[in-house]
Amino acid sequence: MARYFDVHPENPQPRLISGVVDSIRSGALVAYPTDSCYALGCQLGNREGIDRIRSIRNLDDRHHFTLVCQNFSQLGQFVQIDNDVFRAVKAATPGSYTFILPATKEVPRQLLHPKKKTVGVRIPDHVVTQAMLAELGSPLVSSTLLLPDEAEPLTQGWEIKERLDHVVDAVVDSGDCGTEPTTVVDFSSGEAEILRRGAGPTARFE
Repeated sequence: MARYFDVHPENPQPRLISGVVDSIRSGALVAYPTDSCYALGCQLGNREGIDRIRSIRNLDDRHHFTLVCQNFSQLGQFVQIDNDVFRAVKAATPGSYTFILPATKEVPRQLLHPKKKTVGVRIPDHVVTQAMLAELGSPLVSSTLLLPDEAEPLTQGWEIKERLDHVVDAVVDSGDCGTEPTTVVDFSSGEAEILRRGAGPTARFE
């Protein structure tokens, strides 16, 4: 049965954030809110957690997992980024974007696209997510909480608890955060290629 954390959306309670992060450090798979929609997340290096995300979402090995980072300096540890791409990404963060970039050696092989050796990264503009990342001190390995054969992600913490009670370890509820996933921009070739249009405006990349 999943633990349920009812976290204030603007003033997250430190005690609850610590409880969530302690769970993540102990190997928990967590459903949590972001600035685009709910996501499934676990600690970097949690192989079982990653396999469980694949299982819940029915994903193949070509799926780009996302490293959800607290800030740009953390993001820079995990992806290779030249000056032009740096400026474009920097101008759009924090925000509802996922960027596909060549991975550094810091990224576990299990997270890499098998052919391209790329990984997704993002910096969310969400108070609760940022509080979790600050407490954790490392990125969350994440994927949108979109269940197989469903058109839209789940948006309510109580519903997520009800439906995923036996497949996740914790649910962080800070209210509705919408159904639109991030805009995905692939910079792995050095040029912007929009792979998915979502919550982040695309004009700056076109």
